[in-house]
Amino acid sequence: MLPKLPGFYVDSITKTALAEDISYIDVSTDLLFDCEHKSKASLIAKEDGVLSGVDVAMRVFALLDSDSQVVCDVLIKDGSPLQKGDVIAKIEGSTAVILKGERTALNILQHMSGIASYTSRCVEAVSGTGVRITDTRKTLPGLRGLQKYAVLCGGGSNHRFNLSQAAMVKDNHIDAYGSISKAVKALRELAGHMVMVEVEVRDLQQLGEAVKAGADVVMLDNMSHDMMKNAVEITAGRTKLEASGNITLENIRKTAETGIDIISLGALTHSVKALDISLVWREKNNKNY
Repeated sequence: MLPKLPGFYVDSITKTALAEDISYIDVSTDLLFDCEHKSKASLIAKEDGVLSGVDVAMRVFALLDSDSQVVCDVLIKDGSPLQKGDVIAKIEGSTAVILKGERTALNILQHMSGIASYTSRCVEAVSGTGVRITDTRKTLPGLRGLQKYAVLCGGGSNHRFNLSQAAMVKDNHIDAYGSISKAVKALRELAGHMVMVEVEVRDLQQLGEAVKAGADVVMLDNMSHDMMKNAVEITAGRTKLEASGNITLENIRKTAETGIDIISLGALTHSVKALDISLVWREKNNKNY
């Protein structure tokens, strides 16, 4: 079951996007159509994928003009597979509101669906291995909640949401503090009992130190598949192992088959291709839309 994004969070992002796109009036739309002009439109998938962000996109039209009574009929829910030509939603009401909100709604929907679609492909690629696919903090500023929600829509899982959620001892922490053992020991003494500790390691020697120090999770940073297999043998289930770095759809299955528990990919959010979705005007003689 997918979580429901908080309304205040969705509205905050949507209002920011709309304010960026309309500073005063929409010169084209407001000078061509009065408030009484009505139209019908549909959101159409132009390629296969997985849907995410449809309710956020529909909120765009409601926030543009609460008095316009734009009606949005969502036909496909977030997390559902899409096929080219699918009608995702039907929109009816003020022509001006539909036209003003079109680009913002599509920007949100295409981006989130792109994330969900790529995540789904990664999840499918490791099917049967028991490996969990997760995101990272490599997200666009201000959009982390939407992007991580989109990962869930694609069947993936979320890594920590921010720096406050868990302790992660990365290579620069280790270099600055002195050693993995000292850093983990200090965190265990200073952090609350609810805080998990993950350690990023660059080689098998550091792995052994992290396991001995009692890390809850160890991230294997840019390791070869042979090194990952050795890491699985060394840890023998004493801690969760996460693989990260230089993982693609082409090698993700081989990575999963090393026996690790988690694969985290920054590519799920920081460089994903938007899914092609269009808003198409519905005419009386066009029964398909």
